[in-house]
Amino acid sequence: MPETTSAPASHPDALHRVERIAKVLDEAIRIPGTRIKVGLDAVIGLIPGIGDAAGLALGSWFIYEAHRLGAPAALKWKMARNVGIDAVSGLVPVLGDLMDIAYRSNRRNLELLRGHFRPSAPLQPVARPRRAMLVIATVLGALWLGYWLMKH
Repeated sequence: MPETTSAPASHPDALHRVERIAKVLDEAIRIPGTRIKVGLDAVIGLIPGIGDAAGLALGSWFIYEAHRLGAPAALKWKMARNVGIDAVSGLVPVLGDLMDIAYRSNRRNLELLRGHFRPSAPLQPVARPRRAMLVIATVLGALWLGYWLMKH
């Protein structure tokens, strides 16, 4: 089957579905007092083992949808790399949870799909990971310090 360069007329619904799922997984809720958004992927990633496996499964769904849309193999490999980075970083406690918020693999994969199937559509930038990581690290540090002070 030849690789396609534009989405057939029946694919806008599928792309819209991918956009909605990416938003839920990576940026559904704004952290109060910040511009940082978190999604279901980051929340379920807090559950040791199970959360990371669920995140891997959800991220793999994006690759499946890309395949159904007729995306070329090179695009699917880039998407798999993003899912892999998210999954491997999830193996490290706390750092993996921060990476879920900062790296946003599902959002990145959405942008890859948009870039391929809607090349004329403006791409939305991915959040700046350094700022998000700094804010999250500060919040986690303050929570840990509060816990430590209460114990001692």
